[in-house]
Parts: sequence; C-alpha cells; structure tokens
Amino acid sequence: MADVVTPETRSRMMAGIRGKDTKPEMLVRRVLFAEGLRFRLHRRDLPGAPDIALPGKKVAIFVHGCFWHRHEGCGYAKMPATRPEFWKAKLEGNAERDERAIQALRAMGWRVLIVWECAIRDKEKLSTLPKVLSDW
Repeated sequence: MADVVTPETRSRMMAGIRGKDTKPEMLVRRVLFAEGLRFRLHRRDLPGAPDIALPGKKVAIFVHGCFWHRHEGCGYAKMPATRPEFWKAKLEGNAERDERAIQALRAMGWRVLIVWECAIRDKEKLSTLPKVLSDW
C-alpha cells in the first residue's frame, strides 16, 4: 500500500515520536521527585538504558507504553489490523529485547520495575508508586 503523505511529511511526523521524556515518563518522574527520591535518567551504561535509575537502591524503572511493549490483556495493546505479520514481528522483537535487558539488570543485582502506561492513566495507581518502591 502506498503512503498517503510525502516522504518529507512522513519524516516530520516520525520525528515527532519521542522515546525519551514522554508524558507517562514525566508523570512518573514528577511523583518520584515529589517524594524526595532522586534519580538518573536513561543510563546508557545499564542494559536497556532504563528510563529512570535509582542507583543507591539499585532500582531500574522502565515506563512502558502498553502497545509498544505488548502489555498482555491490556486494551491499549491491541494488534493493528493492517500488516499484522510486520507488527507481530516488530512487537515480539521489542518484548524479547525488554526481557534480555531485565535479565541482564537482575544479573547485575538490580531490581527492575515496569510501570505500564495504563497504570499511569489511573491517578490512584500512580500515587501508590512511592509506597511500592519503599516497601520493595
């Protein structure tokens, strides 16, 4: 199927898709900072470059979009109807890469927390994040 926009327009549209400092990530960071937790962002020296790292606690936090990281059972993780074989391979590759990063971090003695986009949309769930970390 031919693209309905010019390559220049498509390039501009794709450039607007961010992998860092997304709205869900910013919400999590705001909650953690308000609780007095200090952290590092996107540590490239750690496997998977976690979105948020708490080095003193050896905690790595990934803020995952439900669609891109295949949150099983979530309504936001619906498989697109167009080009299903492409999307299946793409999303399975993302999930496999995520699992490799998690296993590597655990092997280094880090604890890993995945915060899902759907949980962030629920303000009550988001507000429990500091307690989850302190009880952990």
